[in-house]
Amino acid sequence: MRVATWNVNSVTARVDRLTGWLGTARPDVLCLQELKTTDEAFPAEQLAELGYQAATWGTGRWNGVAILSRHPIADVQRGWPGLPDFDGVTEPRALTATCGGVRVTSVYVPNGRELGHPHFDYKLAWLDSLTAFAADAARADVPYAVLGDFNIAPTDADVWDMSLFTESTHVTPAEREKLADLAGHGLVEVLPRALKYDKPYTYWDYRQLAFPKNNGMRIDLVFGNKAFAGAVSDAFVDREERKGKGASDHAPVVVDLEL
Repeated sequence: MRVATWNVNSVTARVDRLTGWLGTARPDVLCLQELKTTDEAFPAEQLAELGYQAATWGTGRWNGVAILSRHPIADVQRGWPGLPDFDGVTEPRALTATCGGVRVTSVYVPNGRELGHPHFDYKLAWLDSLTAFAADAARADVPYAVLGDFNIAPTDADVWDMSLFTESTHVTPAEREKLADLAGHGLVEVLPRALKYDKPYTYWDYRQLAFPKNNGMRIDLVFGNKAFAGAVSDAFVDREERKGKGASDHAPVVVDLEL
């Protein structure tokens, strides 16, 4: 089984890229983030023509998550009880479903904006809430993974130049401690290999020729329980999908399982 995650950065703007990638990579399950569309406007019919069912949670703002599957989708859950809100709004940032015997949670972790901003406190609280939910889900006997755009680089080696991020979010000890806490509750990070260069970056800014210079970050992550992680036969960042006109600023992360 092939499971993947991809911050598509607007499914409407990149529907041709999405359908093209599905046709070549053929994942069984794909978690999407940053849909930037509503459930009603999601291109479900186009994806159904390729054999994919879709579960979505989108409100048309800057967030939105989805799960696509070539297997029947069951037990869909939007968020979880106690999911933090921001300014009174519960944002569509987490979607869970079972697909072909594998349960996945697609997450789009809050950015945090800047240190000292209320959104940064929201991010930390959101991560605590995620850990509590995922730790419970990880105890199940079925393979389970939480995957998506975490907006955190786990280590200094996951950032192209740490000196440029000393006053920024994504790399702070507080954020990294939250990731470590997640890993300490029955979830193991599945580390992908790079298809080019020596670092499996997953994100490159659109500005300053970041992609051709390989000035990237690894912020799209996969954490699986024992049943999931133990079945991994390969994992890689599909850097090729970041190339060309109209690409997302993130590349898909692909995990192959022997199930």
